[in-house]
Amino acid sequence: MRKSSRVTIALVAALGLVTAACGDDETSSTETTAAAAETTEAAAPSSDLIAGVAFDTGGRGDGTFNDSAGVGADKAAADLGIEVKELEATVDEDRKANLELLVEGGAKAIVGVGFMFTDPMNEIAAANPDVTFGIVDSVVDQPNVKSLVFAEEQGSFLVGAAAALKCGCDHIGFIGGQEIDLIKKFEAGYTAGAKHVNPNITVEVKYLGPAGDNSAWGNVAGAKEIAAGWYADGVEVIYTAAGGSGAGTIEAAIEAGKWAIGVDSDQYLTAGSPEAQAVILTSMLKRVDVAVYETIKAVAEGDTAGGIKVFDLSVDGVGYATSGDYLTDFIDQLEALKAEIIAGTITVPTAP
Repeated sequence: MRKSSRVTIALVAALGLVTAACGDDETSSTETTAAAAETTEAAAPSSDLIAGVAFDTGGRGDGTFNDSAGVGADKAAADLGIEVKELEATVDEDRKANLELLVEGGAKAIVGVGFMFTDPMNEIAAANPDVTFGIVDSVVDQPNVKSLVFAEEQGSFLVGAAAALKCGCDHIGFIGGQEIDLIKKFEAGYTAGAKHVNPNITVEVKYLGPAGDNSAWGNVAGAKEIAAGWYADGVEVIYTAAGGSGAGTIEAAIEAGKWAIGVDSDQYLTAGSPEAQAVILTSMLKRVDVAVYETIKAVAEGDTAGGIKVFDLSVDGVGYATSGDYLTDFIDQLEALKAEIIAGTITVPTAP
């Protein structure tokens, strides 16, 4: 994990904060990532706008959710020629404090990455009507908050179908983080997609914690234990929607020689080793990067109004990854299913 981008250093100088961690761009090669980072750090701002991104626990380098947001932040800095300040929540209390610090640092477009920013953003947005906020995975009813929500069930349907098509098996699994409605959307879509292909398939389901248990997003050992047991019992593919915990599923897949499915980012590109890449069948892409970029860009262009923006298959807000070419034989079928979902011929459930 790389540390201390120039943008973050600027925030430290201004606010006296600990430097926020910076990770790699999951949508490009190592060389391209390095070049993009250099461009972001060297570019002189061409706009007076200062933007802020408040990462949730794990920050850059988590390989999934936060990294995707980081890609959007980097693109905003590079394409728009603006300064983007970043902070990471390491404990619950950081979320409100970080939003306040970004406001104090002059940011006029601030994105909170994750539903756990809901309550603090509601408070901070009300107190700062001249700042435009964005929140990922939640709805905050304030005139200056853009609520960025996703049709996770649609992307999950496609990776569920991919799992059933690829393995030709009757036994797959799903590991969720917190047992909350948001993650149940992933479960519901995955199960529906798999059963659309094979009505007789069994989908094992287990969550790493109840609502409010934030350790569920970083429980690598717990995910690995569940996955290893399932693989030993004949499960062929496991999809994990649990943030950084998914690394445990990948470890178990390597040891078992079976398939894992990533989430949010293309985890084939963030896997870190050929051994991991060899078992990542696909990933459900959740374009948090697009949501972050478009929110900052909108403010830069004068759009400071709130409202709800839905990122679904029709706008490529969700999807599936093809890195590794493991799905080559099934792309036509998956694209046909995608078209049916967009057309409304297939309605994907949002709850199990």
